[in-house]
Amino acid sequence: MPRLRQAVAQQVADRLFAVESAIDLALTRAAELNAAMPQARTEARLPAMVGQTALDRAAEAFTALVEARRRIVATHASLDETRLQIGLKEVATGDSMPKDPFTEASAGEAPLARLRAVA
Repeated sequence: MPRLRQAVAQQVADRLFAVESAIDLALTRAAELNAAMPQARTEARLPAMVGQTALDRAAEAFTALVEARRRIVATHASLDETRLQIGLKEVATGDSMPKDPFTEASAGEAPLARLRAVA
């Protein structure tokens, strides 16, 4: 039973890490959009009121992504509590390879975290 629970918990963890990565990628792209729009307006020498509504909407989308990230982080903490409730105690966890924060996923995919448990 412990091995089954561990396998199922790992499946959930893999999906959690994929969502976390996807949100971070979306935040990055949204930030790039938010930065590009006023820069483009300036380069085109357009008045400040041009594109303001679009900038407002993009900023709202960014804020919604920040809230989504906050909620998935809270989900992560709740799942960690759940892990303890079902008797899965980890001595240590870590990536199988060192983190490279500058590695981008191919074709717009979120990078997957590869974790292994050490007992």
